[in-house]
Amino acid sequence: MNASSERFIVVVLDRAVQNTQLEGPQGEKSMALFDLHTIDTAPEAARPLLEESAKAFGRIPNLHAVMAESPEHLEAYKNLHALFERSDLSKVERNVVWLTINVENACHYCVPAHTAIAMMQGVDEATINALRAGDALDDPKLEALRQFTLAIVRQRGVLDTQQVSTFLEAGYARRHVLDVLIGVAQKTLSNYVNHIADTPVDPAFARFAWVNPVAG
Repeated sequence: MNASSERFIVVVLDRAVQNTQLEGPQGEKSMALFDLHTIDTAPEAARPLLEESAKAFGRIPNLHAVMAESPEHLEAYKNLHALFERSDLSKVERNVVWLTINVENACHYCVPAHTAIAMMQGVDEATINALRAGDALDDPKLEALRQFTLAIVRQRGVLDTQQVSTFLEAGYARRHVLDVLIGVAQKTLSNYVNHIADTPVDPAFARFAWVNPVAG
């Protein structure tokens, strides 16, 4: 990790601690609107989905606990996640898409969660730090993917021919255009829920706390 990256992480963590002190413990704001469902409190149709989550993670992630209010929403999110993982994008490429969208949408929950996921899936530290900071990636192909993903999110999918051609010329195929859209759909579901519900970050992800440097 270079000095710039270290300073960025320190600033982010310092701001996260300050925000926690100002906003109160474990997401008090959100709980006025949304519950963190357990298997016992969730709607009946959501209970098997939460049981799957508990089995897979050893606990129920707070995101899934909030989404369980609508069993269909939670199921859609899980299905999109599974489909995106089956896409033709590599493990590193999928993480680039996820973190790019999370940062662009300033999702306080998904950035730390996907930082942990990226580390677990073998993405190198320099790439993760650059994605968290919204900086260009050293790898030209991954940077083309990041820029293409940003264009889709910022322009709501209305891309010009040159933007698509630049992505394809970087070494991607037409199917990858559509694969990225799966990731966008998945993260739209989670990022927007987290904005509305102010989903509290799980203790397992707390050390990767993130505050939008633009808004901070």
